[in-house]
Amino acid sequence: MASAEIHDLYDSILILDFGSQYSHLITRRCRELNVYCEMLPCTQKMADLKWKPKGIILSGSPYSVYAPDAPHVDPAVFTAGVPVLGICYGLQEIASVHGGKVEAHTHREYGSAHISVVKTGNKNADALFEGIEAGPEGIQVWMSHGDQLASLPPNFLTVASTPTSPWTAIAHESKPVYGVQFHPEVTHSPRGKEVIGAFVHNVCGIKGGWSMETFIPKEIARIREICGDKGQVIGAVSGGVDSSVAAKIMHEAIGDRFHAIMVDNGVLRLDEAKKVKKMLVEDLGVNLTVVDASDLFLDRLKDVEDPEKKRKIIGNTFIEVFEAEAAKIEEACKADTTKGPIEWLLQGTLYPDVIESISFKGPSATIKTHHNVGGLLDNMKLKLIEPLRELFKDEVRALGRLLGIPAHLVGRHPFPGPGLAIRILGPVTREQVKLLQLADEIYIEEIRAAGLYDQISQAFAALLPVKAVGVMGDARTYEQVIALRAVSTEDFMTADWFVFPPQVLKKISSRITNEVRGINRITYDITSKPPGTVEWL
Repeated sequence: MASAEIHDLYDSILILDFGSQYSHLITRRCRELNVYCEMLPCTQKMADLKWKPKGIILSGSPYSVYAPDAPHVDPAVFTAGVPVLGICYGLQEIASVHGGKVEAHTHREYGSAHISVVKTGNKNADALFEGIEAGPEGIQVWMSHGDQLASLPPNFLTVASTPTSPWTAIAHESKPVYGVQFHPEVTHSPRGKEVIGAFVHNVCGIKGGWSMETFIPKEIARIREICGDKGQVIGAVSGGVDSSVAAKIMHEAIGDRFHAIMVDNGVLRLDEAKKVKKMLVEDLGVNLTVVDASDLFLDRLKDVEDPEKKRKIIGNTFIEVFEAEAAKIEEACKADTTKGPIEWLLQGTLYPDVIESISFKGPSATIKTHHNVGGLLDNMKLKLIEPLRELFKDEVRALGRLLGIPAHLVGRHPFPGPGLAIRILGPVTREQVKLLQLADEIYIEEIRAAGLYDQISQAFAALLPVKAVGVMGDARTYEQVIALRAVSTEDFMTADWFVFPPQVLKKISSRITNEVRGINRITYDITSKPPGTVEWL
């Protein structure tokens, strides 16, 4: 759904990002409160904004407001006539703009703290903590700052404090302008979501209404309007959550005028193409074409070991195959006078991708390239349609459940675009792919059987480019090694390795070494991110 259109349907909060590592969490908390919001860089000019927010939240930042290169908000934020909440750096920005003083403090606060709420008797000022009951030690919050207020701005009141930070939360006497030095958006502030809720619900007056139940009919209606009566749409599907949900909602909107294309690149999971075809075609009714290009991909990957070369080969070949199939579909549409031309390309872009692209600090450093179909746009001259563009992954999963997509697919772990090619640490051959497919299938089967799959964010097997000596029966073996990987994470920016019960790992190891001929040793990767990445390549 396009930004301008969605703001016609939902009251919205604008979040201005000053580069905090927690900024995206503010967005998540608002969404969890059934309030639609969007995050834009702190440099956003209010005059250029094409929609009117009901409230504005200023994020934290690694900068100091008094530094020469510090980012600052458009002054029009404070004359826009809407409530403003500043978090950490956002509080300091509010104070600085309104005549307060911010400076480095000798006592930095990082970690857990307890704040004492001050009842001022001023209805406007007290609104931020209204109804939030404190425990004996106060309200537990999470701090992360070295700077703090040295003086309160004129016409502001103290609404919360700690022994070392007398102005932990402030509010204007008469205007709906608030600041908190702590981070209510993080889970380490257990009552923080209530503070954000008090702002968006009580101060801004947004009663909610954002949910996947309300999103579905509005998005279907929007797709029908932009595609018209005959417009055709094509899109690539992989069997993953995002592309499957996007395909299903397109089918719900325009039926068989959506043409899904799945390219079997030869490095998918075991029987993946067959499983996806059954799910999308038989279970969900999606108009799907599966192109078996496995021989083409594997021939081009022969003797290639470098992971970036693998990615480029797979990405370029994917575009080639996809475009060839799209051309066939386009010719068929032209030959049928009842059908219109292909005008749109479906992509499963999610909101974290959008946030990354517009971040105040710019896109993060490229650790490795990612395979997508972005290169299709210039070549195919199609308009882009992105029904999931405003959604987080958990919202996409909720949407999938409402659309009737099976639970095992909605909760499926991520799978990289280059597939098993980047989980084979060495040359990609048909034999190596088969070994890894079988080992990975057993691994996932046993994780599901143990009831652990939904506790893990991502799990997979990797085939190492080494051999080890083993013994089976009375014979010596010299065969390959499988490394198992499983991590838990909220956002994949950081991740911890998953602690398996020993008996589960024992069974997985036994099954793989007994059932996959060519593997005689299993290792388990206990590296967190950082310093490692989730994938090996």
